[in-house]
Amino acid sequence: MFYAFPFLAAKNMDKNFSPADHLNFEEYEFIEKKQSRWKEFLFLIKVVIEFIKGFRTFHFINHCVTIFGSARFDENNQYYQATRLMAAKLAQNEFTIMTGGGPGIMEAANRGAKDVGGYSIGCNIQLPHEQKPNPYLDKWVTIRYFFVRKMLLIKYSSAFVVMPGGYGTLDEFFESITLVQTQKMPPFPIVLFGKEYHQHLYQHIQNMIQQGTISPNDAKLFLFTDDIDEAVNFILHHPLVIQRKLHKIKYAPKWWMGEKDLLRG
Repeated sequence: MFYAFPFLAAKNMDKNFSPADHLNFEEYEFIEKKQSRWKEFLFLIKVVIEFIKGFRTFHFINHCVTIFGSARFDENNQYYQATRLMAAKLAQNEFTIMTGGGPGIMEAANRGAKDVGGYSIGCNIQLPHEQKPNPYLDKWVTIRYFFVRKMLLIKYSSAFVVMPGGYGTLDEFFESITLVQTQKMPPFPIVLFGKEYHQHLYQHIQNMIQQGTISPNDAKLFLFTDDIDEAVNFILHHPLVIQRKLHKIKYAPKWWMGEKDLLRG
C-alpha cells in the first residue's frame, strides 16, 4: 500500500533497521492508524507513566538552562567548543545545565558544566538505534516518547539556548517561541546562537514579518547572537530569571515516596 512506502524506504536505507526493535513503533502505529479504544487507553497510560517518571526524576531540580543542538558534532567542532564554554559560564552562575542527554552539543553542554563543578542533567530518548546518555550527567532519565521528552526539557528550565542543529533542534526552538508567543509559557530568555549557521533561518523570520504572518514583536522573543558573553549576560540579567532565582520554591522530600535519594547531589 502507498502509505507504507516511507516506512519501507527508511528500512531499505539502513540494513540494521528492524520492525522488531525494542520500541515496537508504538508512536508510529498510534499516528498511522486508528486503534481499538482499549489500545488507545493503554497508550495513554504509558504516556502518563513516562511523565511521572520525568516528574519524579527532576522534581527537586531548580534553576535550569536547557541547551539544544545537534547530536552529530564532535569535540573538534567550533559549536561543540562554544557550547562547552557557554555551559561552563552558566554553571559558574549556579545554573543547572539540562540537555537531551546524548552526544554532540548535548555532551558539550553537560561537559562544560562538569568542567567547573556544576550540576548536569539529561532527558535522554529511546531510539531504534539506542542513544546512550553521555558520560557527563549527574542525573538523567530515558524517555520513550519524543513529545513527553520535549515537554520535560521545557518544564524545568527558565532559559533556553538553541545551538546549531537539525530538524529536532529547530522543532525545539519553534516550540519554545510558540509557547511564549501564545502565552502558554512565560517569556523566558531564548538564545539562538550561531549567526552564520542560522542566517537563513533568521532571514526567513524577517520574511515572515514582511509577509504579515508574525508581528515585529515576535522577532524580539529571542536573542540572535554569536557572542557567548552576550548570551550569558542576557540570561543572567533577564527579569524572569532573576525573579525565579530570588523566589526559588523548595519542596521537602517525602520519605514514604522514597524521595530522599532524588535530591540533587
